[in-house]
Amino acid sequence: MTNKGWKEIGLIACLVVLAAFVPFVTNGYWLSIAVTAMMYIALATAWTLFSGPTHYISLATGAFFGVGGYLVATGMSDYDINFWVMAAVAPLVAVVLAALVGAATLRLSGIYFVIFTLGLAEMIRGLISWIQNNFLGSRGLYVLTDFSEEHIYWMLLAVAAVVYLIGWLIERSKLGFALKIIGNDEGVAKHLGINTAAAKVVLFMITGYFTALVGVIMAPRYSYIEPNLVFSPELSFLVVIMALLGGTQRLWGPIIGVIPFTLIWEAITVSFPNATTLYLGLSFLLIVYFIPNGVVGLVEKFAKLGDA
Repeated sequence: MTNKGWKEIGLIACLVVLAAFVPFVTNGYWLSIAVTAMMYIALATAWTLFSGPTHYISLATGAFFGVGGYLVATGMSDYDINFWVMAAVAPLVAVVLAALVGAATLRLSGIYFVIFTLGLAEMIRGLISWIQNNFLGSRGLYVLTDFSEEHIYWMLLAVAAVVYLIGWLIERSKLGFALKIIGNDEGVAKHLGINTAAAKVVLFMITGYFTALVGVIMAPRYSYIEPNLVFSPELSFLVVIMALLGGTQRLWGPIIGVIPFTLIWEAITVSFPNATTLYLGLSFLLIVYFIPNGVVGLVEKFAKLGDA
């Protein structure tokens, strides 16, 4: 490992340690904001793990998140299964779903993948709602645990740290090298003998696993779970916008986008609840037109100009 690599890991480790002390210096409203921000950091980092190197825009976050949250609620409410057992099982179901979706769409043009993932959360939500209304009776599910906001925050921080570490290792592996070639020119990657479909599906499965795990961890915070809550298409768009705002060229880029966006989003949600969709759309347009490479790309661009 190079000195640069050790420095990066050391810096991230220091940030994780500092972040772990947040619950000790804040509480109430600001701790709630910190939990929300940490949730988006974990989700956006997991999203960048796949979409960053491949340049495929995934809108499946809401689907995987919902699978995690809904399955843990179903297991605990209907079958009295321990939370930790469901926490181990639910992400594996998301991995199977990611494998099926990836195998069906990632062999084709990226546009088919985007379209399918856009409707995935809504399709699952509609299916579950239909089954409930016609066979089980319309009702929500309860996830009752003794977890506090602090516990949920620390679990999300652990997930975010593990996702980053896995992404860091992948970047320096043969898989990471293959993904970089795929992102630059998939045709060239195929001519070099790289199994592009397999590489993309594997990474998509990893993303699905950790996204569902975040959904599992957040379920106790919601306490009451229903399909409309956890299978949220809005969540998918929020994660994409936050990641793009920070920049997907670096695995740590989404962190820069998540924190300011979360603070503004919370302020607008409280003061102007009817303007959230407008804010979402404007943010996406501004990012695409003015900072397509995110804040990280903008900073690196000015740094190169300064060196020149």
